[in-house]
Parts: sequence; C-alpha cells; structure tokens
Amino acid sequence: MENNKISVGLDVGTTKIVAMIGRKNEYGKAEILGIGRAKSLGVHRGVVNNITQTIQSIQQAVQEAEAESGQKIEEVTVGIAGQHIRSLQHSDYITRANSELVIDEEDIDRLINQVHKLVMLPGEEIIHVLPQEYKIDGQGEIKEPIGMYGGRLEANFHVVVGQVSSIRNIGRCVKSSGLELEGITLEPLASANAVLSQEEKEAGVALIDIGGGTTDVAVFKDGIIRHTAVIPFGGNVITEDIKEGCSIIEKQAELLKIKFGSAWPGENKDNEIVSIPGLRGREPKEITLKNLSKIIHARVVEIIEQVYVEIKNYGHEEQKKKLIAGIVLTGGGAQLKHLKQLVEYITGMDTRIGFPNEHLAGDSDEEIASPLYATAVGLVMDGLKRQERKRIEKAEAEEIIEELEAPPLKIEEEPIVPPRKERRSFLDKLTERVKDFLDNAE
Repeated sequence: MENNKISVGLDVGTTKIVAMIGRKNEYGKAEILGIGRAKSLGVHRGVVNNITQTIQSIQQAVQEAEAESGQKIEEVTVGIAGQHIRSLQHSDYITRANSELVIDEEDIDRLINQVHKLVMLPGEEIIHVLPQEYKIDGQGEIKEPIGMYGGRLEANFHVVVGQVSSIRNIGRCVKSSGLELEGITLEPLASANAVLSQEEKEAGVALIDIGGGTTDVAVFKDGIIRHTAVIPFGGNVITEDIKEGCSIIEKQAELLKIKFGSAWPGENKDNEIVSIPGLRGREPKEITLKNLSKIIHARVVEIIEQVYVEIKNYGHEEQKKKLIAGIVLTGGGAQLKHLKQLVEYITGMDTRIGFPNEHLAGDSDEEIASPLYATAVGLVMDGLKRQERKRIEKAEAEEIIEELEAPPLKIEEEPIVPPRKERRSFLDKLTERVKDFLDNAE
C-alpha cells in the first residue's frame, strides 16, 4: 500500500454501499481522495441476505472510488450494524494475587477476557467489551486504574453482542470481492466518531443514525460510550408506507419522500397536490402533500419513540445521567424536512443535524460532508487510527529488537522497560477471528 497512508472505509448499507478512500493531511485531519457508491441489493435491514449481489455492489463501489482517486484499494475497514446487534450492561471483577503490585495492562486484559466468557444465546458473539468505570477495593468512579494499587479490581462493562453468521457473511463478501479485511467496526461508533465533538461526548449526547434499513443509536456521557442499540426500521419503511398508502411504485415513492416529504403535516396547505404519471396508459395519480406528510409523520413518530425508549433505557431521566447536549441526527434519513423539530417535540431534547465534518480537511467536497456519508467517513477515520497504532507498535518492536541486539555497554544501568502497549481493542481480535475463519473455510 502506498506508504501505508491511505485508508478505505466500506459502508455496507441496506440502500447503498459506499467505498471511501482517505488519508491524513499535515494537520491531522482526514482528507477524502475518492468515493464510490453502488445501489445495495443484497442487504436487508443491515444484514447480508444475498452474497452474490452484495459482492457485485461492493466491487462496483470500489472500482468507482479507485477511478476517482487513482489509488488501488487492497484493504478495507468495514462497518457492521443490523437488527441482530444488541447491548447489555455487565459488571465483573478479578481478585489479584498480590495487592502490593501496581495494576497494569495484564490485569485489565484478564478482566476483559473474563467478560468474554459470558454465556450468550446460541449463535451470538460478543463484538465489543467497553469498560465504563472501574472500582478498586470498593473505591468507585475510577477512570484509569493502571498504576494504582489494590486487591480487587472490578468494572462496569458495556457489552455489544451480535450474530456470528451475519458478521462472517460480511467478512466473506469483502474477501470474495478481492479485498483484505483490515478491521471491523460497529457502525454507530463509526458515525459517532465522524459527527460528534469531544465536548458533546463529555456533556452527554445521543447519536441517532437513520439509515435505509436500520436506525442506530449510540449514547455517550463523560466521554465514554454508555449504550448502543440498532432499531430495525429506517428510511425504507417510510418509502414502503408511501408506496402502499398512495398505490404507486417504489421509485416514485422514494422520489416523493425526498422532494416533497416532511415529518410535520401542519406545514402543507390542503390544496398542494403532486401529480404522478400513471403506469403505461393509465391516468396520472394526484396526491396531496398533506396526506404524504401524514403518512411520513406516522412512521417517523414510531421510529423516534423507539429511539427514545433506548435513551430512557440508558437512564437519561436520572439527574446524573442527563444528556446535556441532547440528540444529534445523522444518516440519510436525517435529511427529511422538519425532522429536527419533530424530534425536539417528542423527546423535549435539544437536537441538531450532524454533518461528518468534525475531522474532515477544510477543503473537502460539499457532498462528502452530507449526513449520508457519516458512517463511511467514520470508517475511514477508524482505519487511519488503526494504521497509526500498527505503525507505533512496529516502531516500538523494532526499537526493542535494536536495544536487545546492541552490544551490552553498561550492565548496571536500569533495565529496559518495554513501552506501554496500547490496549488492543476487541475489534482487532474479532477481525482476526473472522479472518481465520474465512481462511480455514476456503
């Protein structure tokens, strides 16, 4: 790969598949070099249900991105979402053999690995284990336990669970498209990285990513992810309702929704009418915008109410857990007119539309900074971070080897302390497992 600088995000969505190529510019921002998109045909509600079609769409998106950027794509960071994702809170502890020793990485790894032994439903696998706060010998609210002393180390964990088969199918699609899997990321986390500022994550915020097949929710507070959920409805069910309610074909319903749709029925006058050409030789259909808005409104209210249930599940109503920054809407569905007002009306929380320009280079294309591409931008950033980590690890490993190979000059000096390695995220381990599985399956 060209000086290991470019990173590729692959967002396998229900309506579209996006391949986005980016690299870090000298200011540490992500600069997008190329983007390719293809209609997604083999994905339903975030889950691959037709491998052949998905492979074709991935290849099409990748070729388009390659043509636009002049780069060759070999590895991708892919996002997983889908209705099979759920999350739970769990607390666990370990007892340390020697409380006189400082708590280190290994203790935390031991604790995290213990959480991985949780018994899940058949066919489910833990995707993420995210530590929230630690407790040492009963003293709570510790953010970073490394370097402290104590015998009993416990923590609350946010555990994200998904279906093994769905994750493997995505891996298989990527592999069969002639690409290497560089990493796997939970889509709500990727979108959150792209559109939220650090201040919002500290203050408390709920990110709602309204896609075609699913709506992803990620709740942050005190800079830590607290809750994730995937709701199996998105923009497609709205289109479906318009199609049935107005007896028109899907393509027309989608266009109507984008051009004239609004989430707030009071906006339209009774006499505003759109005429839609009938199918071959039939009369055109007349649809009032008021009716259109009523259909959209009913479905959007249902989606927002489910999202609100998730926000309450996290505990937003407790004073300490209040989400001060409110709600950020992103994804293609966030472009629906008057959606912000409706969300504020239903939840009573401050709301803004999230554009993924938080970490993009200043001269980025208008189009890329659309909520539509939030997940793709987040995946690119994730890939860049992953490469940075690999580079640091490689450099450190080389340093240690050099030091070991160097002729011993003064033995009595202090011993080499290996540098503190960054904790590998469970996703790296998951990626490796998926890779191993795919290699053995072939």
